[in-house]
Amino acid sequence: MSLNPRLVKESFSVVEPVADKAAAYFYGRLFAESPHLRGMFPPAMDLQRDRLFGALTRIVWSLDSPDSLASFLGQLGRDHRKYGVIAEHYTAVGNALLATIRRFAADIWNEEIEAAWVAAYTAAANLMIGSAESDSGVSPAWWLAEVVGHEPRTRDIAVLTLRPTQRLPFTAGQYINVQVARWPRVWRTFSIANAPRVDNTITLHVRAVPCGWVSTSLVRDTRVGDTIMLGPPMGTMTPVERSARDVLCVAGGTGLAPLKAIVEHLIASGRRPDIHLLFGARTADDLYDLPDLIRMESSFPWLRVLPVVSEQPSYDGMRGHLPEVTQRFHSWTEHEVYVCGPPVMVNETVRRLQADGVPLSRIHRDIVQSER
Repeated sequence: MSLNPRLVKESFSVVEPVADKAAAYFYGRLFAESPHLRGMFPPAMDLQRDRLFGALTRIVWSLDSPDSLASFLGQLGRDHRKYGVIAEHYTAVGNALLATIRRFAADIWNEEIEAAWVAAYTAAANLMIGSAESDSGVSPAWWLAEVVGHEPRTRDIAVLTLRPTQRLPFTAGQYINVQVARWPRVWRTFSIANAPRVDNTITLHVRAVPCGWVSTSLVRDTRVGDTIMLGPPMGTMTPVERSARDVLCVAGGTGLAPLKAIVEHLIASGRRPDIHLLFGARTADDLYDLPDLIRMESSFPWLRVLPVVSEQPSYDGMRGHLPEVTQRFHSWTEHEVYVCGPPVMVNETVRRLQADGVPLSRIHRDIVQSER
């Protein structure tokens, strides 16, 4: 049974406009047919439904890019170990998914489209199962980590330093899922804000957002000495190795975290690219990590940190919104570009950079759904 990306994409495009209804139907079908699986999911399913369609969208539109797809599915398979997912669960999920696509693409559904979906899901599930099985003999399904530092930076932002009880291998720019004791089975995504360290500690930049169960708990309730759970590192927005290009980093809010890790990695690599780091926030008080960035800048002459404020007319510095600010400088067409922050900002920044001639292949971003 061979893959047919065209048929999968065409039928999925019919479902995308009703993603919310389709996701609700999928989980309703899954739990009706396999009620024992409900306990593996959080009490509130809103974000879970968004994550489902986010991952499915990425898989569908990556079917023509087998290397990128295999990397993503491998990470996803390893990450799902923390939920207790085993090979048998993929059959139930596949049945519910096929029923969902069949229902919401009923006007165009036929045997050929069904065969295309079966082939695509089978291939994806096999990759995820194989990755999880390979990983099971090498790494734990999750890591316990002690909170060894908790520094409030603003009313809503804290910088946490964690020490995993086992070595946590990761690459600068990646993110992890976090679970706190107060909210079992609720995992939220946060970027690691440092390059790998000898002492195995990691730093997270966390903003407490409205209705953010995990983020609020991390910022306001977590103390030094507490223990939290970490999922395996994920993400593809990592430094391009052996590149001689200069670098532009565009960070909005706590989207600074992975970009700071990438800058740390570049500094430690011994290379000497010119690095421009645009760090944007609404007000000067929200530039929560600026003192540390200035220290980095003073020790690495090739780094230029440019703070940007968007909603404080009295600010004595660069003002504006990050997507527009990127266009005030010389061309970035020969740079490697890394962008992270609120989705609207990221999308508009990418759009403007492309319009200015930066090839999409040199613009790096991660599709991360978090409480950032």
